[in-house]
Amino acid sequence: MPPIVSIGDFREAARRRLPRFLFDYADGGALGEETLRRNVSDLEQVLIRQRVLQDVAQVDLSTSLFGRLQSLPVALGPIGIGGMFRRRGEVQAARAAAAHDVPFTLSTVGLCPLDEVRAGAPLARLWFQLYVVRDRGFMRDLLAQAKEKGAETLVFTVDMPTPGIRYRDPRSGMSGPRGPMRRVVQALGKPGWAWDVGLRGRPHQLGNLVPVLGADSGMSDYIRWMADNFDPGIRWKDLDWLRAAWDGPLVVKGILDPIDAKAAADYGAEGIVVSNHGGRQLDGVPSVAHALPAIADAVGDRIRILADGGVRSGLDVLRMLALGAKGVLLGRAWLWALSAKGESGVDEMLSILARELRVVMTLAGCASIEAVDRSVLAGDPFAQMKRTF
Repeated sequence: MPPIVSIGDFREAARRRLPRFLFDYADGGALGEETLRRNVSDLEQVLIRQRVLQDVAQVDLSTSLFGRLQSLPVALGPIGIGGMFRRRGEVQAARAAAAHDVPFTLSTVGLCPLDEVRAGAPLARLWFQLYVVRDRGFMRDLLAQAKEKGAETLVFTVDMPTPGIRYRDPRSGMSGPRGPMRRVVQALGKPGWAWDVGLRGRPHQLGNLVPVLGADSGMSDYIRWMADNFDPGIRWKDLDWLRAAWDGPLVVKGILDPIDAKAAADYGAEGIVVSNHGGRQLDGVPSVAHALPAIADAVGDRIRILADGGVRSGLDVLRMLALGAKGVLLGRAWLWALSAKGESGVDEMLSILARELRVVMTLAGCASIEAVDRSVLAGDPFAQMKRTF
C-alpha cells in the first residue's frame, strides 16, 4: 500500500481494513448524497489570495475556544460508534487529541462511555455531545455524568429529530433484513479488524446507553434506538431546561440558516456549529461552505461559530476560517485515521493538518489565526458559492 502523506490517504487505508457495513456507514450520506459531495466540492471552490513579503517568519496556529487556549483551531467532532472502527476507538482518539492539545467530543452513542474515556485519556480536553431524546431524565443523567467527568463544553445536536434516509446502510448490512448475518460474513473477510475490534474490542455496546437499555444496548439496536427515541417535538424554548441543567459552555450543532443561528444566540448558547451532519440528514440542503458566510454576518459578533463538513486538509481549515468560522470540527478525517492506524493514525492526521495549515497560512500572508478573515479570500465568497450552483 502507498505511504500515507495526506489526510485523504487515510480513507483508502480505512476502506481496505474495514468491513463494508462500517465503511459505508461512515462514508455515506442521505438519499442521493448530493449534499455530501457538495460539502467537499463547494469548499474546494473557495479561492485564497496568495500574498508575499508579509513577514510570516513566525506563524501562530493557536486560538481560544470557549475560554481555553489550544494549539490548533480544530476539535475532534462527535462520531457515533467510533469504537467499532478500532478497539475502544473513542479512548484512542481522545488520547491523540490530548497530545495535540485539542478537544475530543464524545458522542452520546459512542461505544465507550464517559467514565472509560476519562479513565483511558485523563489529560483529554473532553467535550460531550448530547442528542435530543424523548427521555429528559436520561438526558439530565448524562449531563450530570459529563460534568462529573470534567467535560468542558456541551455540544447539543439539533439536526437529528429523526435519522436521515441513508440507502447505503440497508445495502451494506448495517441495517435491514439479515443485517447481523451479513455483518458476520463481512467481518470474516477482514481478519485484522475482526481480531482487533470484533473479538478484543468487546463489549459492543453503546456505553452511555447501558444504564437505560441494559442488555438491549448492543449494536443490533443502534439504528432502531435512534429512530424510536429521538424527539422531533423539541422547540427552542426547550433549551431553557437544558440551560438549567448545564452551566458550562453550550454549543448548538446543526445550524444552516441565519434565523436559527440568531435563535441560538438569543437563547444564550456560547457557540454554534454550522453543519449539515456531514450530508447524512437532509439531502439537497446547502453545503456548509455555502451556508457559513451569511450565518457569520448574522451572528458572528454575538456567538462563537464553528463549522464542520468536507474538511480534508489544512487548506480546508483556512477556507472555513476565512468564510467566518472561528474553529473547525473534524469528523471523517479523524475516523479514517483511527480506522487505518488507531491512536497513532489520529496523531499523524493532526500533525499533517498542522503542517498543511502552517504552510498555507504562510503563503497567504497570515501570521496568526486571528488574522484570518474574508480579506484572505480571492474575491467575494458569495459570488464563488453562486458559481457552484
